Amino acid sequence: MEQLLTRIAALQTNPKANASELLAQLVDEIRPRRDNDFELARRTLQALCHILSTQPDLRAGLRQTLTTLNQTYRHNELYTSTGILPNTGFFAEALRRIGHSFLPDVLDPDLLRTVLRKVFHKPSDKHWVIGVGEEAWQQLIEALRFDEVPAEPDLPHAIAEILRSLRVISYWIAAFGMEPELLRLEPSLEAYESPFVTQNSELVAYIDAYPQSWRRPEAPIIDEKHLRVLHDQCREVIERVRKHAARDGTSIRLTYHLKRLQQLIRRSDQLLDILADLQDDPDGATAYPAIVRLFSRLVHDECQRNNLQQHWRQNVELIALRVTDNAGHQGEHYITETRQEYWSMARSAMIGGVIIACMACIKILLGKAEMPPLTGAITFCLNYGLGFCLIHILHGTVATKQPAMTANAIAASIGEAGGKLRNIDTLTDLIARTVRSQIVAILGNVCIAIPLAGLIAYIVLGVSGEHFVSPEKATHLYEEQSLIHSGAIFYAAIAGVCLFLAGLISGYYDNYAAYNRISERILQLGWPKRLFGEARMRRVATYVGDNLGSLAGNLFFGFLLGGATIFGVLFGLPIDIRHVAFSSAFLGIALVGLDFAPDIWLFAWAALGVAAIGCINLTVSFALALNVALRARQISEAQWQLIAGSLLRHLLRHPRDFFLPPKKTS
Repeated sequence: MEQLLTRIAALQTNPKANASELLAQLVDEIRPRRDNDFELARRTLQALCHILSTQPDLRAGLRQTLTTLNQTYRHNELYTSTGILPNTGFFAEALRRIGHSFLPDVLDPDLLRTVLRKVFHKPSDKHWVIGVGEEAWQQLIEALRFDEVPAEPDLPHAIAEILRSLRVISYWIAAFGMEPELLRLEPSLEAYESPFVTQNSELVAYIDAYPQSWRRPEAPIIDEKHLRVLHDQCREVIERVRKHAARDGTSIRLTYHLKRLQQLIRRSDQLLDILADLQDDPDGATAYPAIVRLFSRLVHDECQRNNLQQHWRQNVELIALRVTDNAGHQGEHYITETRQEYWSMARSAMIGGVIIACMACIKILLGKAEMPPLTGAITFCLNYGLGFCLIHILHGTVATKQPAMTANAIAASIGEAGGKLRNIDTLTDLIARTVRSQIVAILGNVCIAIPLAGLIAYIVLGVSGEHFVSPEKATHLYEEQSLIHSGAIFYAAIAGVCLFLAGLISGYYDNYAAYNRISERILQLGWPKRLFGEARMRRVATYVGDNLGSLAGNLFFGFLLGGATIFGVLFGLPIDIRHVAFSSAFLGIALVGLDFAPDIWLFAWAALGVAAIGCINLTVSFALALNVALRARQISEAQWQLIAGSLLRHLLRHPRDFFLPPKKTS
């Protein structure tokens, strides 16, 4: 390390030539081999501080090199671009990050941002730079003893660069704060004075006055406190827009836009912290904490500049929350509380079982038609999709659709701030009610689908004299549902993924209907009003606005189920689906096809297979939906340890709550 410092001290004649390379080597010496070995990095920094404090010539050389780099490179892009999303949009930025991960971009060699990238060139640097703590970096700055250098009477180059960057950031905040999407959700920005615009005029006055007061005690005191108040008002507007978006829908563009505004305001505050501290103490010691905070943030953001996962997580959070909230509102209808609601769910599931039995028989008929693969796949999709939509219209229930909805309702019951639980006992009771609601829904579907599908097959046999399915086909149906069938469980998991995707699609279209005001736009059509009457059109518009997500989710779910097989055929993949409701209906059809005398072991394995298919359907869709809902709300996994203990205690003390409806109240 001393040899490196000696070489750095020898750069006094031309420090810009090799300074960045030597500084990168110095950082390589500090960097620990393991990213999380913060103690080793901290000790290395302390050793560097000791060398600098005991050897004035090495200290002066490193200090002069840093000062020269600070004065000869342009700072603007480092402050206005690093860690701040560009104005190109979410997908353009995602594509840029993918491209630059494979083929790095070329930066201007005169930028300070380029030096920072060369010095901290490993993505893992973001961990140890922050992990060593701000105090270690402050000790390094103090060890450089900038107070040994005579103070400059004029405004330093670095301060002028900060002022120029602040001006650019302020203009961006004012412009982006008046975007049409923000004005639509927050009309007060037009009706009254916008804090986004006001902060610009205030900050421009502050920037113009700052150089005049540098090292001049007699100059008028300039104060940044009013700017802080305006920035807080800007944040309040952003939060109000978020709340309105939760009610009226949001978009990826709006989410991206709000995130960029937040980043710009935070960067403006970070630069103001440095300027305010330097105004109180021009020699700089007071500003060291603010400088270290900005330095750590810049290194962290530069190391993440091409991180696609971080970009996705950062911007999709609000969209995911909105989508899962919509699914959660739907899920509340699938969770029963009273005895009356429990039996109402059973009746609703029976309606679903009736239609599923008919859909299963139609699928058998479509299979006999021997259509071309693509035509057959489309008809299967329409059979599933339109059938599920009919179930929804008739207020029926498909049991396997519940987990993707109820998982979001459970996640929504967890505290919104920091993922803290509002009430563990209440949440435990909610999960117990969810379990018994799903059990009765499955029983309602299966107990109707099996006998009704068998009855339809028996009626066909009685009317036509021919079996609805041949004995060979009936045996094949049993084998497909069998627990020992090689692919039944895997295919059930694929159906669970389809159920999860259908839940997300449902939430997305509910958000779409709210954001785009679909019901209001339908009422703008003139000819349907004249044809059907205004009152009837209002009912139609209200129904579409309230149920677009559910209808779209059911239709897409049908297409996912119907298209899975053809997808596997096209790509030569072993892909199929097993859905518990249809598998149970096939049991009834095959039982008639074998004249009510199947092989006992074949029937037993098929029955066990149907039970396993149902469990896999529910488990996969519930786990995926719950994971997305929890991530959208930033809920830590540690909270589930408390929930697991509470659930176990509740199951041991009140097992009835998980299986049977509550007792009648006196």
